[in-house]
Amino acid sequence: MEQLSLFDDRKTISPLASRLRPDSLDGFIGQEHLLGKGKLLRRLIDADQIPSMIFWGPPGVGKTTLANIIANKTHSSFINFSAVTSGIKEIKEVMARAEESRMMGIKTVLFVDEIHRFNKAQQDAFLPFVEKGSIILIGATTENPSFEINAALLSRCKVFVLQPLTTENITQLLTHAIHNPKGFGQTVIDLPGELLEAIAVFSNGDARTALNTLEMAITNGNVSAGKITVTKEILEQCISRKSLLYDKNGEEHYNLISALHKCMRNSDPDAALYWLSRMLEAGEDPLYIARRLIRFASEDVGMADSQALPLAVSVYQACHFNGMPECNVNLAHAVTYLSLAPKSNALYIAYEECKKDALRTLAEPVPLQLRNAPTKLMEELHYGEGYEYAHNTEEKLTRMSCLPEALRERTYYRPTGQGAEAAAKERLEYIKKWKQE
Repeated sequence: MEQLSLFDDRKTISPLASRLRPDSLDGFIGQEHLLGKGKLLRRLIDADQIPSMIFWGPPGVGKTTLANIIANKTHSSFINFSAVTSGIKEIKEVMARAEESRMMGIKTVLFVDEIHRFNKAQQDAFLPFVEKGSIILIGATTENPSFEINAALLSRCKVFVLQPLTTENITQLLTHAIHNPKGFGQTVIDLPGELLEAIAVFSNGDARTALNTLEMAITNGNVSAGKITVTKEILEQCISRKSLLYDKNGEEHYNLISALHKCMRNSDPDAALYWLSRMLEAGEDPLYIARRLIRFASEDVGMADSQALPLAVSVYQACHFNGMPECNVNLAHAVTYLSLAPKSNALYIAYEECKKDALRTLAEPVPLQLRNAPTKLMEELHYGEGYEYAHNTEEKLTRMSCLPEALRERTYYRPTGQGAEAAAKERLEYIKKWKQE
């Protein structure tokens, strides 16, 4: 047995996140879409009838905590297994024990943290035991299971997607940490609400980051008359951010993304890069910016440069792979490209006009010539009658009407002459002229 020192207070030296880890669903914060009353995962855990499953989500959202809660509730044998420190030998040893337990009528729940770190051979070692029910496998991963988990193993597991915690979730968690005896409940803490919210915003949905930041701020706070005071200056040092007033859910968040969007639309790369850096250095989620750039690529560039969209999607992937700060140059690449690209909002205008007509004519039937007729009855009802197959013509065109009768003369897409959209405009004009002749 390990010898403990008189000065070895495990409760004190344990990280705050570990001390506050809940042991029941009542203390779990977030993931209401899975764990709210009546939700599937909640029902499965409460009934102790969990299947093999994968928890997929970013760091600090509760994957390991959920596994621990299941361990406390299940009547099965529970084994905690790490993909970082275990290999084929350890897997076979655990599987042998699980098989022995199964023969005695005891189920084994095996939790594998960071399961994506296992290679194909290691994952394959689980497969026969999952198939015959020797183990119920719970895997936790931050990576897309479709790419990182063997298809055969994945098909036997239910995937639950855990979402980043909201700012409200994190604020609730931090407040709980300050008042809970396992946290700082025995200490008088002076930490203004706006700084607590700043920690929540900075953590970007990661509970572990939030609790570690809170612990560091309180540890470095000013001690006076039995009270610890955390100031803005102390918190700025702890999170290495100059602007704690940047609220990702508030007005300034929308002001800055609006500035970035409008500078790119105005083809001003210098200003666009400035607003990009303002957002990133204040702690904005790079994936949020990348998603906005994907939207911009179709809304403001569109057919004028159709390469803008795949570039923006590639930059989103780069941000996902690299994270901050490495992905800042990936975003700068996209922002500069989009700023200099020819602009067209013809697609945006076309869809908005279509949307109005679609909402107004929701009951308008699909023309018979556009309907499939897979059954004899549908043929008798004239489904597909009058359909003209464009590939049967030399021009690959027909004069068949494709809009509902009430909208027959409508025109939605009106291409500009900007960039590559000039060619689309020329082609569309040719098609319309051919149909009129």
